[in-house]
Amino acid sequence: KGEWGFKALKQVVKQLVREGREAETLEAYREMLGYLQAVTRNDGEKKVNSLLDFVSGGGRASRDLLEQFYAETLQALSGAKNERLWFKTNLKLCALHQDAGDDVQLARTLRDLRRSCTNPDGSDDDHRKGTQLLEVYAVEIQMHSRLRNTKVLKGLYQKALRIKSAIPHPKVMGVIRECGGKMHMAERSWEAAGTDFFEAFKSYDEAGDPRRIQCLKYLVLAYMLMESKVDPFDAQEAKPYKSDREILAMTNLIAAYQRNSIQEFEHILQEHRASIMGDPFIRLYMEDLLRKIRTQVVLQLVAPYTAIRLPHVSRRLNIPERDVEALLVSLILDGQVQGRIDQVRRVLVLDRAQGKEAARAKFEAVETWSSKLGTLHGSILAKAAV
Repeated sequence: KGEWGFKALKQVVKQLVREGREAETLEAYREMLGYLQAVTRNDGEKKVNSLLDFVSGGGRASRDLLEQFYAETLQALSGAKNERLWFKTNLKLCALHQDAGDDVQLARTLRDLRRSCTNPDGSDDDHRKGTQLLEVYAVEIQMHSRLRNTKVLKGLYQKALRIKSAIPHPKVMGVIRECGGKMHMAERSWEAAGTDFFEAFKSYDEAGDPRRIQCLKYLVLAYMLMESKVDPFDAQEAKPYKSDREILAMTNLIAAYQRNSIQEFEHILQEHRASIMGDPFIRLYMEDLLRKIRTQVVLQLVAPYTAIRLPHVSRRLNIPERDVEALLVSLILDGQVQGRIDQVRRVLVLDRAQGKEAARAKFEAVETWSSKLGTLHGSILAKAAV
């Protein structure tokens, strides 16, 4: 048993995987693992890692075969004391369980990984094993983000950001920041979400990961929801992607949004429906976005008038009258529009006297009236006592 036997068996395993001969593949892999003691620790780790990446990539092997590969690897490593390879193999196993949605097995593997990153007293060893701990947090955050366990997710996210001693792979930080952005979006904290999506984009960009494009889309979404007038593509890191084919729809969308051009906004949504609405996360917040742009259009539309017909507003917004009425009722209750709806004539009657100054004057008048009533009440009680 020597180095060349180890390398030869690696090539045999790869060829058997290509041919789909699973039983023989596993047998050859077991034999290859028997050579781990005959090669250097670094060489063994490198070769096993690259082979596992080859087998798991491109749908070359079934999930059952992959699970057996990982199980054989972990068994072979149990006496080899190669902690780094054991850790990386378990991370790959986590990715397999994550893709299959097997949360029970995923949680069990994560428990083993967390145990390897803790001190004897059970606390996280974020000084010696900060980098590994961040990788574990990244997987846990992905799992709880998918399961929408917001409370657990928030705790993990904050723990991950507190680790300062680690030098993680940029993709790991991209995953953590992206999930953090999604968490903030669920809490309607648009600005915090925008910050996280931008950090995720930069990390993915540094790692050369295609998720950078998706995070850039989420960044644009967050900017629109926070009603920012700043163009996210003004940032040096994002500027090269402004004319990217996948991003172009979002750049046009934010331009239409900032101009309050509802017709153009909806036209872009229809024309690029697949690239924008095809993402379930973006689709989740599109109703919020439409409501915001419709609100801005309505406020601009009613500004010069004392009365405006609902059918006219309906035509301008391109939505049914009942939706216009629901939107106006909401704006009246929020105090953004001062007026009332005449449902018989289908007209919004605006009360220009009901501005902030008028409201303050009314409050002061009521307060004066209340004070005078108090004085009168005191006088009557004094006379009654006499």
